[in-house]
Amino acid sequence: MAINIDAFVQAYIVAALWSSTDETGEPLDAVFSVDDLAAETAQKMRADCEDFIQANASDLADYCKTMGNEQWSGEALAGHDFWLTRCGHGAGFWDRGLGELVHRLSSAAKVYGNVDLYAGDDGQIYA
Repeated sequence: MAINIDAFVQAYIVAALWSSTDETGEPLDAVFSVDDLAAETAQKMRADCEDFIQANASDLADYCKTMGNEQWSGEALAGHDFWLTRCGHGAGFWDRGLGELVHRLSSAAKVYGNVDLYAGDDGQIYA
């Protein structure tokens, strides 16, 4: 199964904006959208996603087949979970109840470390 990279990346970015806050505690997605990412931030996010997908292709294919549903594609859930897991939020791959598969994906995601997003004075989002 080929992973839809665009769906993965889009969900990853949406999760990043939803779970990140500005200096007043307001979620970034209340004011900003995917279109507000600085070019270098968008490129880095996509590169991290592509690297994660390539390094974990078999496990992600299994995850996507198992997790996809009428509301979310498997790739969208995987992108969402990659962001949450790498940044140490209280949910993510490990929270899906799929045994060893999600433990491997969680361990692989944590290698990428945390990312903090912030709004620049120019109205763009940076990492």
